[in-house]
Amino acid sequence: MKNIYDLDLCDFEKYFESINEKKYRAKQLFEWIYQKRINDFSKISNMSKSLIDKVSSDFIFDVISLKEKQESADGTIKYLFELNDGNLVETVQMKYDYGNSVCVSSQVGCNMSCRFCASGQLTKKRDLTSGEMVAQIVYIQQELDLLEDRVSHIVVMGIGEPFDNYDNVMQFVRIVNNPHSLAIGARHITISTCGLIEGIKKYQEENLQTNLAISLHSAIDSTRSSLMPVNKSNDLKNLKQAIKNYIKKTNRRVTFEYIVLKGVNDSKKDAKALADYLKGLNAYINLIPYNDVANTGYKSISRDECYKFYSYLKEHNVNVTIRKEFGSDIDAACGQLRSKREGCD
Repeated sequence: MKNIYDLDLCDFEKYFESINEKKYRAKQLFEWIYQKRINDFSKISNMSKSLIDKVSSDFIFDVISLKEKQESADGTIKYLFELNDGNLVETVQMKYDYGNSVCVSSQVGCNMSCRFCASGQLTKKRDLTSGEMVAQIVYIQQELDLLEDRVSHIVVMGIGEPFDNYDNVMQFVRIVNNPHSLAIGARHITISTCGLIEGIKKYQEENLQTNLAISLHSAIDSTRSSLMPVNKSNDLKNLKQAIKNYIKKTNRRVTFEYIVLKGVNDSKKDAKALADYLKGLNAYINLIPYNDVANTGYKSISRDECYKFYSYLKEHNVNVTIRKEFGSDIDAACGQLRSKREGCD
């Protein structure tokens, strides 16, 4: 049987047509699953018992289970979820003035091996299905239902490289964005990549209004390669050209994520290289204070030092922000909680 969370509305329309039912049944089922948030087919009241029996014989609610939950004083909640095969992934809910943003994992582990990253300490075991990504959102939305609140924004920036699991991530976006599903606005969904050029090329052809974020972390090739091995095959020059093409094709602004690491990428030379790299791009920089990760050797800089870096960029007409710190009193860095569970710390 198939996991019902893996299917988008078009898939359900094809399914109902294949069993000689009207296509409108797909919308009905979608709304029961995502708007009324049932996880039991017997609760469906506008389908015949024979049709419900047929659906329940073909699909299951293949859900995730909560392994651990950490709550920060600032309202950030980190979830460690167990999948049906026993693998673990993390999901983070962050409270902003504009709503609840959820950071979703797309893989079990990650093969990008970024040196500063807790996720990179555990190599990829497998991709998540679209349904396993959807289930992360559904679980948190069910908790927010109790508070009469909702998930308003999604960032695919958890464990894993989204463009290394491209098809499942795109299916996930189609499901959560659908107005008969969770109705997360396309412009409230961001896909974050470490800079896989072929993925960016595919993404620009999707005709989506979703956002693209690039984990940059240095605009100097040698430094970026030392931090992110992916730069050796997706170097800064070719990455910039891919981003230019993406912006021209989509007319969408790009976000660059830049984790500031003490003594590594925080000098005036680094700031100048970054300002030069951004010239001519419809983009902005999101400076991210580093959450220390054991066994990496990297350290965070002070808020004052980060502000000096920020000020240099502002003086050189760079659109830049400093991201608010979340969950500093819990295992804040992505992958830390899972790493502890699997013995990497």
